[in-house]
Amino acid sequence: MVDMSLYAAFLVAAFALCVTPGPDMMFIVAMGGRGGPAAGVMAAFGVACAMFVHTLAAALGLSALFLALPTLYHVLRWAGAAYLLYLAVKAFRDRSVPGEGAAAGAGMRRAFWQGAVTNLLNPKVILFNVAFLPQFVAPEKGHMWEQFLVLGLSITVMGFAVDGSIGLLSGKLSALLRRSRRVARGLNIFSGTVFTGLAVRLVASAPK
Repeated sequence: MVDMSLYAAFLVAAFALCVTPGPDMMFIVAMGGRGGPAAGVMAAFGVACAMFVHTLAAALGLSALFLALPTLYHVLRWAGAAYLLYLAVKAFRDRSVPGEGAAAGAGMRRAFWQGAVTNLLNPKVILFNVAFLPQFVAPEKGHMWEQFLVLGLSITVMGFAVDGSIGLLSGKLSALLRRSRRVARGLNIFSGTVFTGLAVRLVASAPK
């Protein structure tokens, strides 16, 4: 169904991309630092699920709309930046110690959806899938949809393995540090700063 030589090249390229620090990884580090190991892992899972949705969109040709409609790209870019700023404000205003207040299950669901929405509202991820995945699809093999599905599942699983480990480690480190309310407050400020930086980066970015 897939060209094995192309697939091997894809796995090497995908691994290099997954281990290279980027906005998603920084977001997951911030989530783990603020909410603990489980929050970091769930944020990584949300990002991974969103990445798979992007893959399906690319396979269906929907992502190509961003190449034909630049206005749509900018609308999504500003929506993503606004959401990140919303998360930043929440982090800056948070005076609680992680683990207090809301039930753990609700916190994990929130971490998942925040990771998913942040990735889904990043138009650069959409354009990346349009440019990257088709390079490893062999039209002569047929079954184009299945080839996209294999590539998408592969990079999703690989990305979650890397990002989930990062989220777990950052959460464990934060658990050692947040023994006082002052340290917990510092972690919230760190998270808010990361979210703000990602929002500014998204606003400043533009397709070339």
